[in-house]
Amino acid sequence: MHPEKGNGVKVVFLCGGIQKRMFPITEAKFLLKFLGKTLLEHQIKTAKEAGLTEFVIVANSQNIGKIERVVSSIPDIKVELSLQKEPRGIADALRSASHLLEGDIIVANPDDVLEGSAYQRLIEARDTGSAASYLLGYEVQDYFPGGYLVVDSKNNLKLIIEKPARGKEPSNLVNILLHLHTDPKRLLQYAETVKTRRDDAYERILDTMIKDKSTIQVVPYSGFWAPIKYPWHIFAVVRQFLDHSQQYISPSAHISEKAVIKDKVVIDDNVRVFENAVIRGPAYIGPDSIIGNNSLVRDYSHIGANCVVGYSTEVKGSYIGDECWFHISYIGDSIIGEKCSFGAGTILSNFRFDEKNISAKIEGKPINSGLNKFGAIVGNNSKTGVNVSVMPGVKIGPGSIVGPQVCLTKDLEPNRMAVLGQGYKTIKNKLAPTV
Repeated sequence: MHPEKGNGVKVVFLCGGIQKRMFPITEAKFLLKFLGKTLLEHQIKTAKEAGLTEFVIVANSQNIGKIERVVSSIPDIKVELSLQKEPRGIADALRSASHLLEGDIIVANPDDVLEGSAYQRLIEARDTGSAASYLLGYEVQDYFPGGYLVVDSKNNLKLIIEKPARGKEPSNLVNILLHLHTDPKRLLQYAETVKTRRDDAYERILDTMIKDKSTIQVVPYSGFWAPIKYPWHIFAVVRQFLDHSQQYISPSAHISEKAVIKDKVVIDDNVRVFENAVIRGPAYIGPDSIIGNNSLVRDYSHIGANCVVGYSTEVKGSYIGDECWFHISYIGDSIIGEKCSFGAGTILSNFRFDEKNISAKIEGKPINSGLNKFGAIVGNNSKTGVNVSVMPGVKIGPGSIVGPQVCLTKDLEPNRMAVLGQGYKTIKNKLAPTV
């Protein structure tokens, strides 16, 4: 007999991996902030709403300190940390935390944003069933490049087919890493027998369990799901949080009587909005930020803490990190890291003349974003001079500078400068911050 609700179930968040496809955004995805809190805090809150209060977080040596600081301020939960020394996949992450895995566990990817009903559906299936494991299957309408679940008439898993060709999908259920296991010790015993040189040991364990006649039940789910795989996936997460937020203006905020606040807007502590500024929601303005005279913030823009959106700047549909400064700039559908500064006249273009979708290079290969409006991706501590233009989908590496008058048409590597010459050339940025 299982405990009611989620009591006694541990949620295992896998935070030990190293991201490559988000560059030049270098912060771990689950540590990015939304509405003033890290994504990890939001994930814990979602699990708590389903009655889950015990957590195991598998971290790596680079982020374990940050994670510890984040979770230390969250009340009414129990958190245990485990260190995964190298990013060797899900099975290795679970092995590293094996001493903490007692009873039922839910293995979760903290970079996948889901509704609380996802946890509830797994727990309800466990409470009424007798399977060894329960996998969440997302019901897709269109092709998704992921693992598809093949099930029998009782929704028991038969096999997982990874990335079938378009039109060859074996079902409409895509595998989401939100899996409930009733016997993690047995799961780890299988891990000792799996032989593979890839990081697919976990998937091979599931295959072995099926061959050994263990029942793995697939639980269909059709609620919200936004996996953060590439930088532009941040936009969908911003929309989800803003759509489900409440209109709020902090009592400590100072809003000029000549400013315009329209539709759903969340304004945090000590924000100042100057004369003739317009904030048209949905939008979020982080604590201690300034929205300057004649500025416009609109259409799902998310601005971090201690930012200055200076005179006559327009921010449209963009995610902006903490401590950024702008002046007479246009920032359209872009993702900006922390501590960036844009000179007057900087334009982040977000639309092609041919109106086609915009691609960005990920690990050297162009990836279609699926968006026909998409601006720049800018890493931490980057700067632009006056009258700079950046073309759609272009990435600017951390610690880089785009010099005055430059029209940046291709990616700029970290700690480099683009300076005007015949066209422009890149040189090493000797002023780049050392890390």
